[in-house]
Amino acid sequence: MALPYELVLGWRYTRAGRATRRNGFISFISGVSMLGIALGVAALIIVLSVMNGFQKEVRDRMLGVVSHIEVYGPGGGMLPDVNRTLQEVRQNPEVVGAAPFITTQSLIARGEDMRGAIVRGIEPALEPQVTDLAAAGKGTLDKLVAGEFNIVLGAELARGMGVRVGDAVTLIAPGGQVTPAGVVPRLKQMTVVGTFDSGHFEYDSGLVLVHVDDAARIFRLEGPTGVRLKLRDLNLAREVGAQLSTTLTGDFLVRDWTRQNRTWFAAVQLEKRMMFIILTLIVAVAAFNLVSTLVMTVTDKRADIAILRTLGASPASIMGIFVVQGAAVGVIGTMAGLLFGLAVAINIDVLVPALEQLLNASFLPRDIYLISRMPSDPQYSDIMPVAVISLVLAFAATLYPSWRASRVNPAEALRYE
Repeated sequence: MALPYELVLGWRYTRAGRATRRNGFISFISGVSMLGIALGVAALIIVLSVMNGFQKEVRDRMLGVVSHIEVYGPGGGMLPDVNRTLQEVRQNPEVVGAAPFITTQSLIARGEDMRGAIVRGIEPALEPQVTDLAAAGKGTLDKLVAGEFNIVLGAELARGMGVRVGDAVTLIAPGGQVTPAGVVPRLKQMTVVGTFDSGHFEYDSGLVLVHVDDAARIFRLEGPTGVRLKLRDLNLAREVGAQLSTTLTGDFLVRDWTRQNRTWFAAVQLEKRMMFIILTLIVAVAAFNLVSTLVMTVTDKRADIAILRTLGASPASIMGIFVVQGAAVGVIGTMAGLLFGLAVAINIDVLVPALEQLLNASFLPRDIYLISRMPSDPQYSDIMPVAVISLVLAFAATLYPSWRASRVNPAEALRYE
């Protein structure tokens, strides 16, 4: 089956030879346009994949410490009946785990070193149902026994204070004790029985765990202040939270993980959107380089166009030849960029450590970026729009030069040949 001559000529012009200096320059500009499109597409895919990976990594590590949904007592106080609340929340088919807790801010002191921390009172037997702290603590949560006033510190907090297992630290509770001598801070000596490493610097450096009964005694509470829940599908947290707000007996405050960290996730989405727009401009610049390439090709091929017109070629056929030429550059550049971008995005966990070792540098310090390795998560929903936009821009760039080629007057073109 013979191919249309528009396709054959367009492909031949794409591979413009270097028989003359002009043809060589046109071929060079065409190659630069193709390379620019490929690099722009690859950059888009790599950056979006890294941002997806970063968001997923931080979210997963965050949810290893923070539960999917938290139910607080009326006015943020104690739960009136924790057992009834646990029973009611477990009736929801999406809830796979529930555990009571107490949380408050406090100070941890050892000698002259004092650090602010969030103290979370937990039930060690139920905590594995709602978070991954049991795995992060490597079994140390079982050492939190009611009445022994043991404590488990985040790994970064313990390292910063120079604390090891078996050492004693002082927990300073908020709100002092009123005595005839004035307000005296309430202190409690705690024994460090272990540490946990969640992989999330913010929590590893500012969270400590105690038994929920010990926390109630230290902070003078009669019981847990809330219940933490884990769901089958974390993406349904907002819907399940709305359901629990109407089904629970009592006036409870229900917060899901999307609301607790709303500003962070909104910032990531905004940054991702802006990066997409900025990097799309790179693809647009490369695509519109095709305009100059095709304009020079049309000028160089005026005699050929005139001969084709005298042989009966229609203006639409002439236009089709140059559309094929520009589209071929766009398709090849886009496909090359897709392959290169996906290759880098998929193997970025190997490439980045190699670059860090080569340059003797760290691209992701843990205390700044929360994680220490470069994550990547290529998603079909990002790759397809990138490819489509690149092809559309390349095709749009061919329209004006192709239209000019179709308007060439054969008599005028052959006059000076």
